[in-house]
Amino acid sequence: MRLTRFTDVALRVLMRLAVVESEDPPTTREVAATMQVPYTHAAKVVARLQHLGLVEARRGRGGGLSLTAAGRSASIGGLVRELEGPGDVVECEGATPCPLRSACRLRNALRAASEAFYTSLDPLTVAELVSSPTGPLLIGISSRPPAEG
Repeated sequence: MRLTRFTDVALRVLMRLAVVESEDPPTTREVAATMQVPYTHAAKVVARLQHLGLVEARRGRGGGLSLTAAGRSASIGGLVRELEGPGDVVECEGATPCPLRSACRLRNALRAASEAFYTSLDPLTVAELVSSPTGPLLIGISSRPPAEG
């Protein structure tokens, strides 16, 4: 199974925000730069995470992004299910339906495998994703350069 780019970026944004220790929260643009993703993509991800109640975004001076308590304790399996949306691993219907769809065992086997994948992620939380050695590495790569000027 392969996650969409959107889900990948969402998980990385949550991980980045989980290690923010300063009173100066990062902006979407700073998180995008740190995670090496396009700003527009990061902005869409942040908007979705904010809608889900996992991220708080404040505008203006002193604004920035922060992880909510729900975001810190969010199940990775539940989050991936939500972001990936419903659907099968293979496309059996659609414009050119598979001729085997009425008697195929592959679709059910892949559905079970997909659910096993999500189930294995269910007990893992965002906070657990950033335990050592990941958290210290994230802190190191996300340190802001000194202000110029």
